[in-house]
Amino acid sequence: MLATLARVAAVRRARLLFGAGGGRGLWTGRPQSDTDNVKPLEGVKILDLTRVLAGPFATMNLGDLGAEVIKVERPGAGDDTRTWGPPFVGTESTYFLSVNRNKKSIAVNIKDPKGVKIIKELAAVCDVFVENYVPGKLSAVGLGYEDVDKIAPHIIYCSITGYGQTGPLSQRAGYDAVASAVSGLMHITGPEDGDPVRPGVAMTDLATGLYAYGAIMAGLIRRYKTGKGLFIDCNLLSSQVACLTQVAANYLIGQKEAKRWGTAHGSIVPYQILNLPELVDDSKYKTNHLRVQNRKELIKILSARFEKEMTSKWLYLFEGSGVAYGPINDMKNVFTEPQVLHNGLIMEMKHPTVGKISVPGPAVRYSKFKMSEARPPPLLGQHTTHILKEVLGYDDKAVGELLGAGVVTQHKAE
Repeated sequence: MLATLARVAAVRRARLLFGAGGGRGLWTGRPQSDTDNVKPLEGVKILDLTRVLAGPFATMNLGDLGAEVIKVERPGAGDDTRTWGPPFVGTESTYFLSVNRNKKSIAVNIKDPKGVKIIKELAAVCDVFVENYVPGKLSAVGLGYEDVDKIAPHIIYCSITGYGQTGPLSQRAGYDAVASAVSGLMHITGPEDGDPVRPGVAMTDLATGLYAYGAIMAGLIRRYKTGKGLFIDCNLLSSQVACLTQVAANYLIGQKEAKRWGTAHGSIVPYQILNLPELVDDSKYKTNHLRVQNRKELIKILSARFEKEMTSKWLYLFEGSGVAYGPINDMKNVFTEPQVLHNGLIMEMKHPTVGKISVPGPAVRYSKFKMSEARPPPLLGQHTTHILKEVLGYDDKAVGELLGAGVVTQHKAE
């Protein structure tokens, strides 16, 4: 089987790198007139063995750029977040719906050797393999990087973990809240005189997903230059520590311990002329350095002044002033904010069981192409038969045997 898969991978790699037969692989040439609206990842196949948030967020962003994302899920259960609720829309978790658009779902039991064989066959014809298992778990069933590299040396294999591939914490499962605590994020988040606070969304997971997304893109560019795949080690702890930026530098360079500032800033104190002329001439507030030193007194004065008017009045007064300002919006106000609407951050699609849904749209726009048309997050195993037949070339008999043995499952239309 390994020799057969290696041959398949070699053919696939040649098509991708050199455009053999005029195919539409990743790096094939196109006539100039055919370059309008060409998505950068069109023709790229992503084999996605991730679940919950960091991995699915990364692969969803790749799908937005035109990649075909094949999401591998456990038969019967699927991605953990399919059951995370309320809220649900019908039987669908809004959590799952938020990060799984533009994907196809195949339900495969990777504890079964026949299921492992299917994953290897898919890896041989895919460009990227993404997983977020505890280090060693996939190697134990024959799907670690060393195993996949033997039959798909072109593969960009991205492993997303909690703490990295090796080291004292490497065997711990990765959870956003724990990683945000260990990394110091919670220590610097929350009221100045209060307890550490977990951010309102899983920022460590999301940052890791963005790092993985960028790393995979870099891996694809490197393969274009070298013809070879590589292994990417991406983890929650490293991602969040890297995102500490100036807070970390303050400690590493100046041994200055960080603290919580609530909505304030540790290094910059705001200074506005709010009909408080006495502040203009007060020597205590002439420079940012002095304002930081006299932070509490200044903030008390400014807060007292702000409390005398409604938010709408302040928004009106600040308009055109050059001062950076904005309201603290709840979700209703976020998604009626004119700039949010203008930026196209509400993405609508028709889901096969619950009808019309809306999710947050892509954050980035490009001048030469439009994002992939939004396809709804898949039902569990919705595309199992399609992938086996169309991607791997299985016939009806082989598919029937796999379904009968429970190696794979196919969603049944209701």
